Amino acid sequence: MISLSTFQLFAALLFAIAVAHTFLVGYFERLSHRYPKHSGVFHLLGEVEVVFGFWAMVMMGLFAMSVGVKEARTYLVGRDFTEPLFVFAMMVVAGSRPLLQAAAAGVAALERRIPLAGAQAGFFVLLALVPLLGSLITEPAAMTLAALLLAQRFFPRMSTHLKYATMAVLFVNISIGGTLTHFAAPPVLMVADTWGWGFAHMLSNFGWKAAIAVLINTIAAMIIFRHELATLAPTGDAPARDAVPFSLTIVHLALLVGIVASSHTPPAFLGLFMIFLGVATAYPQYQDRILLREALLVAFFLAGLVVLGGKQTFWLQPLLTSMSPETVFFAAAALTAITDNAAITYLASLVPGLSDEFKYFVVAGAVAGGGLTVIANAPNPAGNAILRTYFPDANVSPVKLFGYAFLPTLVAIAAFYFL
Repeated sequence: MISLSTFQLFAALLFAIAVAHTFLVGYFERLSHRYPKHSGVFHLLGEVEVVFGFWAMVMMGLFAMSVGVKEARTYLVGRDFTEPLFVFAMMVVAGSRPLLQAAAAGVAALERRIPLAGAQAGFFVLLALVPLLGSLITEPAAMTLAALLLAQRFFPRMSTHLKYATMAVLFVNISIGGTLTHFAAPPVLMVADTWGWGFAHMLSNFGWKAAIAVLINTIAAMIIFRHELATLAPTGDAPARDAVPFSLTIVHLALLVGIVASSHTPPAFLGLFMIFLGVATAYPQYQDRILLREALLVAFFLAGLVVLGGKQTFWLQPLLTSMSPETVFFAAAALTAITDNAAITYLASLVPGLSDEFKYFVVAGAVAGGGLTVIANAPNPAGNAILRTYFPDANVSPVKLFGYAFLPTLVAIAAFYFL
């Protein structure tokens, strides 16, 4: 058996491989077409949501062989899988037809009050107001609703250039748009109780700055793509379906609120999720295809990140705590691109005696960088799973996404640093 410290180095190497793999999913997808005999394996490795789960399984296999099955089991049981389970439940429930139709009706009502031509009014609502709504309904729910409505109404007619820009702005705005409250954004959830951050603290220190950045990012995108948006009519309403009874919509809303309220208690929100599945099964005429496959892939991705990320503490925590508050701000924004931003803030929460300035900057940096990659923020895989089918070869290039998200990220960084 190898020593635990040696295995930590193996875990860091596997983590680096997993990050590199996310940038190579398009290559594996092309291999699946080139070698049809093994297309299943290559297609699996070409699913970005599979990447971290796959390498986490590799790590756990090596862990069991190197330090023993008992130690590996103890490590796995000790990991907190609340976030993957919560995102799974929220993605499925928020994507149900009653809630999606209610959200679409709300978006349409807001659009009628915004004097903009073509798709600009809907674009503004989905990229600015829905991400800010994430501070109430949580970021995963806001991402699911925004992505589904974008897919339903606009993405089929957008140019690839606009699709990447829209996805990048959506990811950045969702990451910072949930900071108006202390319970909606995963990186804030990790520290809120430990550091005593409540609603007033988040709104006064983060929320208003995030709102300004969200508006700037959205308006800038609208100006840059004004000609295409002015001629881009929405695809219209979905095909005629049975009208969803108001009472059933209320039941779905109540279940959504209950899941949000019990987000820290898996037995509670999973129980409510089971009730949702029962209701959806009882009234199939008022449901579209439930997003179980997409939600399971996203949960697998996040669970893999939890497992792999747990072995990165030995280098990440000393790296963060060795920096000044200003330096950690930019470092957290950069590190978020290759690690989940909630992992960064969680590690910071374990360090006693941090100054208020350090606490602010590490969280601000983590949320500001949350749109740079699919792995940077927990809701991003959900948006990617819904929207990627509209990109060439059903694949979102990580390099292009990073490039398109760079300027919106700079806006978020400037808002949190200078305001």
